[in-house]
Amino acid sequence: MHWHRPYLFIVFLIASVYVSSPILRAQTEPPVYKKRYVMGTVFEVVVYGLPTDHASAAIDKALDEAVRLDHVMSNYKDDSDLSRMNRTAHFQSTEIPLDLYRVIEESLPYSRLSNGRFDISVGPLVDLWKAAIRGGPMPTVEEEARARYCVGYQKIELIPPNRIEFHSDCMRLDLGSIGKGYAVDRMAEILRAQGVRSAYINAGGSTMYGIGTPPGKKGWAVHLRDPSNNLNPEVMLMDNSVSTSEQTADSALGGESPGHIVLPTSGKPLRTKYAVNVVARLATESDALSTTLLLVGPENGALMIKGRKDVAAMWISTDGERTVADNGVQIFWENRAGVQTDGKIAGTKISGSPNQK
Repeated sequence: MHWHRPYLFIVFLIASVYVSSPILRAQTEPPVYKKRYVMGTVFEVVVYGLPTDHASAAIDKALDEAVRLDHVMSNYKDDSDLSRMNRTAHFQSTEIPLDLYRVIEESLPYSRLSNGRFDISVGPLVDLWKAAIRGGPMPTVEEEARARYCVGYQKIELIPPNRIEFHSDCMRLDLGSIGKGYAVDRMAEILRAQGVRSAYINAGGSTMYGIGTPPGKKGWAVHLRDPSNNLNPEVMLMDNSVSTSEQTADSALGGESPGHIVLPTSGKPLRTKYAVNVVARLATESDALSTTLLLVGPENGALMIKGRKDVAAMWISTDGERTVADNGVQIFWENRAGVQTDGKIAGTKISGSPNQK
């Protein structure tokens, strides 16, 4: 058979499209998965659609960024930038890394939104209760009063572009309620800059982010925290994030067991029967909002969601009571008897998306 030039050109063009199509390549390239222990938990990343070497290098860069930010924001490392700032910024302007400045700056709107219930200056109270969590004696009334005196986001002064001053002689910041989300957002930026268009980041099961979608799927299916084990809540991520917050379970201390989330207004660990799952475009927002909405509760929290675009929240109690608030994002659920809510995507399990509990 003789081939005419126009037909040869068409065949060559079709072959070229098949080889170069990102969609087809994403379906043929195997996923690359890596994890690393950082920020006191395990960070996991899975990438689709790139050659193995390229995907592996991109994941390494993203995980390296999490490690770098841990040295910036950790309150467990004495030599971290946060620890140095907590020792030196009292009544004097102190230069800090731009990342530290930004995450502090991004935290302050949530303090104002919650009338001080969310407050990164809660460090002295958190430190006070850590010993009790580990089995030590409960703080005295006097110790609580001294720690509460040190707390107050209004005493934080940010001086652009990268300086800070504490208007307190005993303030210490704790970024545990927002730092992990900030790190996840920076990791997602690095992955995208490396050409990644399909990836899933899991930061310890409490903050997750989906870039694009897995091959042939509509999104990354993330199974959310449900202390009642009755609702099977789930969200589909696509270029957005979900975070979960709940108080730690009662310890074996007996009596009034403390938890890791402390309410600044009372000086005591939060007592709540809820876990809250929050979906937002950025992981920094979902991380900070999940803590904020747990602290304020479902009634006030649902009002805070109004007007926040592409945000959803779901409070679930230990007995299965639920409150849902959403603006453009859906959280699906079903009860264990098999009754599905409207719009529930039944049986969705996205390959490459680890089940979250």
